[in-house]
Amino acid sequence: MHGRHRIIIAEDHTILREGLKALLCSKSSYEIVGEAQDGNEAIRCVDKFKPNLILMDLSMPRMNGMDAIKEIKRQSPETKVLVLTVHKTEEYIMATLQAGADGYVLKDSTHAELEMAIQTVLTGKPYISPGISGKIIEGYLKGRKSSKLTSPWDTLTQRERGILKLIAEGYKNKEIADYLCISVKTVEKHRANLMEKLDLHNVSDLTAYAIEKGIVSR
Repeated sequence: MHGRHRIIIAEDHTILREGLKALLCSKSSYEIVGEAQDGNEAIRCVDKFKPNLILMDLSMPRMNGMDAIKEIKRQSPETKVLVLTVHKTEEYIMATLQAGADGYVLKDSTHAELEMAIQTVLTGKPYISPGISGKIIEGYLKGRKSSKLTSPWDTLTQRERGILKLIAEGYKNKEIADYLCISVKTVEKHRANLMEKLDLHNVSDLTAYAIEKGIVSR
């Protein structure tokens, strides 16, 4: 069936993923070709199945949705990325769109809105939940009027943010090194840089900071 849109669902909560799958499978125009529980799995699925669309959660274990979006758009720019998340802050919205997302929908949206968002991004147009579109306009206007002060978070590299997430999720240096295919010494250097940049001095402080920033949940 040539008219069916191939979709991947990237969501680490099984009950939500199954619900989305059931909803979309009820539509004859959609075909679920893959599922992922973290950012790395999402990247592998896109590479394997070359979908028209990926529904992407942001807060996933190990590699988050934000980093995954950048890699997916790099390797498969024609795949549309529709973010489905609980995050409403301007910082999250702007960072997600800059990463390359084609749409941004809140998890408390109705089925009808999700359907509209999917159809919109599949036609090549951006979609943002009406409840948050005002925040983006407000953010752009503020940005035009004044230069934003750099926060410690802004000074972190993508690698440092990734390692912060893994530390906060309880992974040890050796496990992080193995997962990222780097040396333990390199992990230790990144950890020291994180503590210096953020002025934090132990794992519990780093974890609390990561929770505050929304890159892990507790």
